[in-house]
Amino acid sequence: MKQHIKLETVMNQLQSSAAICATAGRPPWPGEPNQCWIWRWYPNALWGTSNGNSRWSPLSHDLILNLTQDGIKLLFDAFNQRLKVIEVYDLTKVKLKYCGVHFNSQAIAPTIEQIDQSFGATHPGVYNSAEQLFHLNFRGLSFSFQLDSWIEAPKYEPNFAHGLASLQIPHGATVKRMYIYSGNSLQDTKAPVMPLSCFLGNVYAESVDVLRDGTGPSGLRLRLLAAGCGPGLLADAKMRVFERSVYFGDSCQDVLSMLGSPHKVFYKSEDKMKIHSPSPHKQVPSKCNDYFFNYFTLGVDILFDANTHKVKKFVLHTNYPGHYNFNM
Repeated sequence: MKQHIKLETVMNQLQSSAAICATAGRPPWPGEPNQCWIWRWYPNALWGTSNGNSRWSPLSHDLILNLTQDGIKLLFDAFNQRLKVIEVYDLTKVKLKYCGVHFNSQAIAPTIEQIDQSFGATHPGVYNSAEQLFHLNFRGLSFSFQLDSWIEAPKYEPNFAHGLASLQIPHGATVKRMYIYSGNSLQDTKAPVMPLSCFLGNVYAESVDVLRDGTGPSGLRLRLLAAGCGPGLLADAKMRVFERSVYFGDSCQDVLSMLGSPHKVFYKSEDKMKIHSPSPHKQVPSKCNDYFFNYFTLGVDILFDANTHKVKKFVLHTNYPGHYNFNM
């Protein structure tokens, strides 16, 4: 399954209701007074993380969109927010077919015999004694079978090569969960890279790092992705990967030569920081305003001084799930 599905795309397409509870910009600290909780209504979805607790490291675990009325969980990579795994945990709520033939519906139970008939399983399953589940794995697809009783569980036998009397899935065992992913292993799967058809002539930032010297932040280093033209390292057949750095004090020409033309130029209409001036009433209205270079696909805005036309500020944007401005 090589699909490029962004988190906000899924959020825009879902159609029923459930609540998402998230904090305003960051997780709350324990005992914090006046916690600002934001309730946002998203279709048929309940947020979570793969470990159930992301307060201290919110980006270290996959983001889970739980479609409770459909029995489906969508797991997104926490950093790039691309769809990583589709988990179907309640097969009674969905109909599934492969090559035009149903293997799960109201009339067809997803038994091991049915899966074998539809997918042609030619190897034994892997037994997880803690969960009492058999896992039958294919490339990009895994089935977990529920055992009805402990009697059906394989017995441990030290004399056998793998310590198990049998790894054959018992007859009549039904699928409890199904996982769809990219690659050979569910444990090692990663979100597919963005396909070239989505670039549309744009350059995207794979990562943005803050550069520091002895006095503090000095600039940004951007690792960029582009469809295959121009200099750079070929990541695959047609994708280019290259790095660019911009610094405080760089001129407009320096930034343009590094990053190219901005998507938009925005001129500030007022300076709200003048209120902190020791003599704000003595400030003479400026005839020119500071301005931003807006690079939307890089997630970066660069502020230039109106007089010197040199970089004075970098603004880095994210699209953090649960934030009030998510997908706005």
